[in-house]
Amino acid sequence: MTPRRAPVLACSVVGAAVVALDGTVLTVAQPALQHDLHAAVGKVQWTSTGYLIAVASLLVFAGRLGDRYGHRRVFAVGALGFAAASTGIALAPGIGAVIALRVLQGVCGALLQPATLGMLRTAYPPERLGTPIAVRTAAIGLAAAAGPLVGGALVSAYGWRAVFLLGVPPALAIGLLALTTREPNHPGGAAHPRDASHPRDASHPRDASYPRGAARPRDGSHPRGAARPRDGSHPRGAAHPRDASYPRDAARPRSTPPAPSAARAALDPGGALLLAVTLGLLVHGLVEAARPGRTEAGLLACAAAVGAGLLLARHERRTAHPLLPAELLRSRPVVAGLAVLLAASAALFGTLFVATYFLQDVQGLDPLGCALRVLPLAALMVLGAPFCPPLQRRFGPRRTATAGAALLTGGVLLLSRLDAAAGALAVGVSAALLGAGFVTLMVTATSVVVHRAPEAHAGVAGGLQQTAMNIGPALGVATATLLVALVPGGGFVPAHGAALPALTVIAALALPAALALPGAAQRQGTRPGPPPPRPARRICVRS
Repeated sequence: MTPRRAPVLACSVVGAAVVALDGTVLTVAQPALQHDLHAAVGKVQWTSTGYLIAVASLLVFAGRLGDRYGHRRVFAVGALGFAAASTGIALAPGIGAVIALRVLQGVCGALLQPATLGMLRTAYPPERLGTPIAVRTAAIGLAAAAGPLVGGALVSAYGWRAVFLLGVPPALAIGLLALTTREPNHPGGAAHPRDASHPRDASHPRDASYPRGAARPRDGSHPRGAARPRDGSHPRGAAHPRDASYPRDAARPRSTPPAPSAARAALDPGGALLLAVTLGLLVHGLVEAARPGRTEAGLLACAAAVGAGLLLARHERRTAHPLLPAELLRSRPVVAGLAVLLAASAALFGTLFVATYFLQDVQGLDPLGCALRVLPLAALMVLGAPFCPPLQRRFGPRRTATAGAALLTGGVLLLSRLDAAAGALAVGVSAALLGAGFVTLMVTATSVVVHRAPEAHAGVAGGLQQTAMNIGPALGVATATLLVALVPGGGFVPAHGAALPALTVIAALALPAALALPGAAQRQGTRPGPPPPRPARRICVRS
């Protein structure tokens, strides 16, 4: 690892872990928060719902901001804003201030999360992305596992406000580190689209016809687009002199960086607004559908989300610079990877929702005993992540993800057969299968999405990945809640209910999506997207 990549990896890993830790410790702190602020249950739920809506609705646009202005800058703003909002929540006088600051914290989290992947995409060659993504995934698993334990200890000793101060020092540290870290590969923080002919890690010149290291003339005497040798005497169109910056038989670069006006237009504020409305309504509808007595309101919000989504699709087809690039959405590996993440996260979090109530309400375990029963899940996520990149290199993303989908589906299926007298061994084996399957799918699918996305759209790809990871849990929990309510006699006993069998089907949907991922022979292929147009000029060839 080069010295310039180490800060990027540190920012990405710590940033993702801080967000994961914040989400898990809040669940433990909510009862104490409600009692201390004398708030109604509905308002306390909005401390989670408001944050989730803000994050889900802004992730893709935040990724586009990273593509436009540099992922490092956007990450720094998000991390510092996250730290400031967390401090404000710890000092908030009432529940209204907590909700407003949680929404602000969600906005900052939306800026932070896609940049954790966008920075990795610009710092590491695509074939080496597996290892940093695996480290990032292991950190998320460790933070999610430690959150309830650390949060419970803090709430017991210092109160709920201490929970929000927990993430302030690391968020502040990585925000300042990002401000002092130079953007890898591309000066100024702007990512440029590479084609397959551009040498990796080469500095991108202002004109595609200039080789690496060649001085660009400061006067207007040299014709634009002509190959300029180091001695200035080489005529235009003649054979290109041998230069160490170009590998033998390498084709000359054909593309030029986008004009500043085009890059600014690519922000697509209209598309960003429609996407935010669509995702916000969808998340709100799923959350409301999971609440008792709010099913109709939730379904109405989901229907409104479908309508907003249709308007978004119409807008994106007509605009010159869409927020969701066509070459990204037409990439089969990217779409398949997002489908894998959506199905896997929905199945896992819906299953954990049912299992938590089963262990606590049916079997009578306390929160600590419940956490110990499912500890193999967190352990397999942390310990299994480093093994995923070697498996991908050996067997390819398709086989690796297919094996992960089979493990995840088997874990949900085994858990769905448990009755009220199920022992710790059966629950532990199910949790181990869930953890091994989910970490395999998460690392593999995320690697494919980030790898196969053009570097110019790395932020949008990261935003879509994070969106799938936010929509999936809401979908899984809403499905589980609705199905548990439909079978009142079964309650939360898996073998007598309909929730876990349905979640088994959702987990199984990851199998066909995994089969659409690249195989072993394709993993070193070029990135998606049509080749850049050949300019109307002679191509310099090696003499």
